[in-house]
Formats: sequence, structure tokens, C-alpha cells
Amino acid sequence: MSAPQGRAAAPLPAGPALPPRPTNRLRTALILAALAAFTLSTCLPAIGGVELDLASILDNWRNGATKLQQLARPNLAFAPRTLGPMLETLAMAVVGAVSAALLSIPVTLWAARPSNPNPLTRQAVRFVVNIVRAVPDLVYATILVAMIGVGTLPGVVTLILFDAGVVIKLVSEAIDSTDHPYLEAGRAAGGTQAQINRRTLLPQSWPLFATQWLYSLELNVRISAILGIVGAGGIGRLLDERRAFYAYEDVSLIILEILVVVVAIELVSTTLRRRLR
Repeated sequence: MSAPQGRAAAPLPAGPALPPRPTNRLRTALILAALAAFTLSTCLPAIGGVELDLASILDNWRNGATKLQQLARPNLAFAPRTLGPMLETLAMAVVGAVSAALLSIPVTLWAARPSNPNPLTRQAVRFVVNIVRAVPDLVYATILVAMIGVGTLPGVVTLILFDAGVVIKLVSEAIDSTDHPYLEAGRAAGGTQAQINRRTLLPQSWPLFATQWLYSLELNVRISAILGIVGAGGIGRLLDERRAFYAYEDVSLIILEILVVVVAIELVSTTLRRRLR
């Protein structure tokens, strides 16, 4: 029934008052103090920190300014000399990415839980992959140059190891974190694990593989330029040679060429990745 006319409706009872939001000022203060102590400790050489010689930077800033002026004037006449090494770098990047792609397919299936239910073999494969990823690429290149010799082969092998470690790690973790109901259907139909992987899981995982393969190709061009410094071929070897002769105008041109090639590959790779989604 509605309230009689002339009489105001009774106000609703007020609910319980909300308690004040708890504050953790002490915890925040402790975290800030720990960060400040850690930052201070890194600046004190007496306790194992990094020595920052700001006075030396101020005294030698003119030397850096001179080098920057030289780098700002790339020697375009040196461009024909860089064509061969740049093509060599691109070949290293492509061969390394393709070889790592072929290697990563079976190893990724061995490292992922849905495609390899056996914990012993799965953990063994993951352990080896983690070891491969733990070693820096420059260490691989230095050792391989000492074993094989100066040239592109040490660089290609280094790129294969680097790319395979990255692709296997990322794709296997992506497969582990995804639901795969079709695997149960394959097992219920009486299929073996190899048949299930080949007919169901692998086709579903092609976009994951392709995305990481394209990403590894982007990285290979940048890494190849660095590997050449230790004798692993490519444009990096020419870069180190011109740097040793203090020809910073030539170094500037090589850096610009690497930048253009990396940006071009990244644009193509981004377009292809969008189509794969």
C-alpha cells in the first residue's frame, strides 16, 4: 500500500559505516628505504658497487663531442664497400632463422607438457634448452671462431643456437598455458601421442611458431652485426675494421645501413604477424 497523503515516507535506515581503507605506510617506507640503500650500495666501490667517475666524464666531454661530429657526417662514398658484407649479414640471418625454425618444431613438442606427457624426457629437454639460452651469443661466437675459424659459419651456428633457444622456450610455454580439449578427443579415439601432435596440436600451434620465427629473423640482423666484431662474418666485421682505423664517418654509414635494414624487416614482419592473427 502506498503511504497516506500528507505524510512523508520514513527514511531508510543507514547502512553500516565502511571502515577506513587500510594503509601500509610502514611497508611502503621500508620498500623505499631498501631501494635507496640498494642504489647507494651500487655507487660505493668499497662494498662492491660500481665506480662512477663523473669528473672524468666532465673532463673528456670534448672527445665525445668530436666523435659525435664525425658520426654526423656519414661517408656515402664508402657505400659500395658495404654491399657485400650487408648481403652476407642478411644471408646469415635468414639461414639461421630457417635452420632454427626446422629444429624448433620437434624440440618444442618434446618440451611442452600437452605434447609430451613424459616428465623425465620433458624436463631433460627443458634443462638442455635452458643451458643453451643461458650462454650469451657472443660467448658462442667467440668459442666457435676459435674452433672453426673466422667466417660466416660460426655466426650462422650461433644464430641457430640463439634462435632455437628463444623459440622453443616461448612457444612451449604458450602451448602449456593454453587449453587443448581436442587432445582428449584424440586420445579417446585411440590415437597415439605422435598422431595427436601431428594432426591436432601442431596445426593449432602454427601461428605461435610463425610469430616467433619472424621475431627471431628481426633479432638476427642486429645480432649478426655484433657477432662480426668477434670474427663471425657479416657487416659487423667491417664495422669493427673501420672503428679500429678511427674512420667514424664510415662507421656512421654502416650504422645507418643496419638501421634501415632492421626497420624494413620489422615492418614486413609486423605486417605478416598481423595477417597470422
